[in-house]
Amino acid sequence: MKRLPSSRIVLADKGCDSDAIRQQIEAMEAAPNIPPKVDRRWKPRFSPVPGRGRNAIERMFGRLNDFRRIAALYDWIARNHPAALCLAVIVRC
Repeated sequence: MKRLPSSRIVLADKGCDSDAIRQQIEAMEAAPNIPPKVDRRWKPRFSPVPGRGRNAIERMFGRLNDFRRIAALYDWIARNHPAALCLAVIVRC
């Protein structure tokens, strides 16, 4: 959490929905925008609007991971990975 850049709102997944993480974000003087887990008794405020851009980025990475060469860690060589990533983006677009 200390390595996060300063911001007014911190977006996170449901997996980060804990009181301890929320308190750390508030100690950084930021507002946590984390969707509450289903089993929470007290559900804090959550706005889905700021997370729409983040959701689009996650979907893009999910589509890129359909290409086995991109998702496999054995092919992450400095010269191979950027080229394969560019080809995957071209094919997807």
